[in-house]
Amino acid sequence: MPTRRRFLQDSIKSSIGLSGSLLFHTNLMASEMPADITELSASNLSMAIQQKEVSCAEVMQAYLSRIHRYNPVYNAIVSLIEDDELLNQARRADAELARGEYRGWMHGMPHAIKDVRGAAGLPFTSGSPLYAERIAETDHPLAAAIRGAGAIFIGKTNVPEFGLGSQSYNPVFGATGSAWNPALTAGGSSGGAASGLGTHMLPSADGSDTMGSLRNPGAFNGVIGFRPSIGVTAEQPPGERSISTTGPMGRNTADAIRLLKTLAVKPVPESYSSMNLSEVRIGWMGNLDNYLAMESGVTELCEVCLNSLSSAAAKVDAVQPQFNLSDLWLAWTTIRHSGRTGYYDNYNDPESRALMKPELQWEIEQSFVLTDSDRGLANRIRNDWYQELDRLFDEYDFLALPSAQVFPYPKAIHWPEEIAGRQMDTYHRWMEVVILASMGGIPVINLPVGSDELGRPMGMQIMGRFGEDKRVLEFALAYEQVTDYVQRRPQLE
Repeated sequence: MPTRRRFLQDSIKSSIGLSGSLLFHTNLMASEMPADITELSASNLSMAIQQKEVSCAEVMQAYLSRIHRYNPVYNAIVSLIEDDELLNQARRADAELARGEYRGWMHGMPHAIKDVRGAAGLPFTSGSPLYAERIAETDHPLAAAIRGAGAIFIGKTNVPEFGLGSQSYNPVFGATGSAWNPALTAGGSSGGAASGLGTHMLPSADGSDTMGSLRNPGAFNGVIGFRPSIGVTAEQPPGERSISTTGPMGRNTADAIRLLKTLAVKPVPESYSSMNLSEVRIGWMGNLDNYLAMESGVTELCEVCLNSLSSAAAKVDAVQPQFNLSDLWLAWTTIRHSGRTGYYDNYNDPESRALMKPELQWEIEQSFVLTDSDRGLANRIRNDWYQELDRLFDEYDFLALPSAQVFPYPKAIHWPEEIAGRQMDTYHRWMEVVILASMGGIPVINLPVGSDELGRPMGMQIMGRFGEDKRVLEFALAYEQVTDYVQRRPQLE
C-alpha cells in the first residue's frame, strides 16, 4: 500500500522532527525511513488507526511478530495471551471502527499492564510465587482507564517480587534485561514496562513509583518515565501526600502526556507546548555534595546535557538543599517500612514466609520495631522537607539530579552492595537519589542523557513544584528539541 507507506514514513519523520536536534533531524531526513508499524510513536500510531491508514489487526500482527522475536531475549512481557485471541480482538476493534465506533485514543493498540495491578481475566502474580496462579477478577482503576481508552491487553509487564527493588527479577518469570543490553538489569519496579518500550515491543506503558520505579527503569532503558504530583492519578485525602503513585511511560514526552490524560483521576490540561528555555532556572544538585555515592560517569553525562540547556539560554546553577539528608533517609525508611503491615499474614505463616524474598522479610521485620513516636518524627521531617522544597522552588523553576546512582548492572546481581568504594547498608540505599522527589510528592520526570563508553544508558531527574506537572512536561518537550537522546535507539540482540 503506497499510501500507507507514505503515511508511516511521514509520521516517523514528523515525530523525529518535533523532538530531535536540527543536525539529528537533517541526518534522518536524508536516510530512507522504515515503514515498520512498531516504529511509530504511540501518538502517531493512534492517528494512523483512527484515520484507517493501518488496521488494528495489522498493528497487532506487527507487535506480536516483534515480541516473538525479542521477548525471549529481554523478558519484558509476561503472561502473553495467545496470538489467535489477540488477533480476534484486533479484528473486532476494526469492525467497531467500520461502524463508526471509536473507543478512544488507544483504540486497538496493544498494551501490557504492570504486573502489580490487576486486569480482569489476566494473570496477576505480582512477581511472587505466592500468587503465581492468581487471575484478576476485576480491573484495577488504572487498567480500567486504559481499557476504556480502547487498548487491547496482550499480557503483563515484568516486575520485581511485589514491586520491591529496582531490579525486575522474580522466581516466577525471571529477570528482565535492559533494552540497551539484555545482560544488564532493566531496573524496576517498572522494568518490564521500560524494556518493552525501549525495544519497541510496546507503544506505551504504565508504571508506578514509590522509590524511583518510573525513573530508574526510564534511565536504564532510555525512555521517559513521569511521576506525577500525588493526587493526579489516584485520589488522596486533602492535604496528604503518599509516597507512592502510578504514572505514564513513553518513548517520548508527547506519548507520556497522552497516557497521563488517560490515567488522571482529576482534570489535567488539554494542551502542552514546548517551554522557552531562556526563561528557565535550573538548580543542579549533582551528588548532593558527596552525600551520595555515584558511579563514575553518571554526573558527568547529566552535566553535558545541562550544558546543552545552558547553550539554549537556560540558567543552570549548582545548589544544595539546606537540610540534613540523613534525617530525610530516616523519615523515608520509617514511612516506607510502616507500609508493610499488609504482608503480616503471609509473614506469620512459615510456609508462605519461605516463599518471600529476604529483602521483603527484612522490611517487614523493620516495621515491627517502629513506634508511634518514630512515625510522628518521620512525618515532622517530611513536613519540614515540603517547606525546604518550597524554598528551593522560590529560587529555581526546576531541580535536577541523576535518575540513578549507578549504570545498569548485570541482571544476575540482585542489588549493588557497593558504589565507588562505599558500602550500601541496606538493599535499597543505592537508590537514595530518588527519595527527594518521592518524599515531596512532587512531579518529576526521567529524561535520557545518553550512555557511557560501555553503552550503558543513564537519565536525569527534573523535579518541579508540587502541582506544577504541566510545567515539568513542557520543560521535557523543550529538552527534546535541544537534545537528541530520546531519539537514540539501541541495537537489539
